[in-house]
Amino acid sequence: MRPGSKRLLRFLLSWIINTIAVLVAVEMLRGHIHCERNQDLLVASFLLGILNAFVRPILRLIALPLLVVTLGLFTFVINALLLYFVGWLLNPNFYVDSFRYAFLGAFIISVITLVLNFLTGASRVTIQRPMPPGPPRGPGDGNGPVIDV
Repeated sequence: MRPGSKRLLRFLLSWIINTIAVLVAVEMLRGHIHCERNQDLLVASFLLGILNAFVRPILRLIALPLLVVTLGLFTFVINALLLYFVGWLLNPNFYVDSFRYAFLGAFIISVITLVLNFLTGASRVTIQRPMPPGPPRGPGDGNGPVIDV
């Protein structure tokens, strides 16, 4: 598979996962996060993905002191701002009632995205198991310290 098509598949998988997460948030917060049609949901998740890719890193850099003080929990506020902004841009087809529901929706989207990324193998987190213990190694087996002169 060519690198370009691999990136496209990764992007499509990410978009599908993001769409499912937004759908779950819309269903859980029915009446507070509103979506008219399925096409609006696709547009909202696509726009949210674009904002997460390009605007979120800038916001995280600006809010770095708050992120450090809150041990990263301010990330949920940034995610809520982006979700609220998407609702403002796509109003009346997709909207969020208030920042409180944007925060709850962003939290739900984050959890669902984390779980789906882990289940599909699309997550950036990898779990490495330690090597099983083997026979004892001696000083001449080539695994000693390296001295480069």
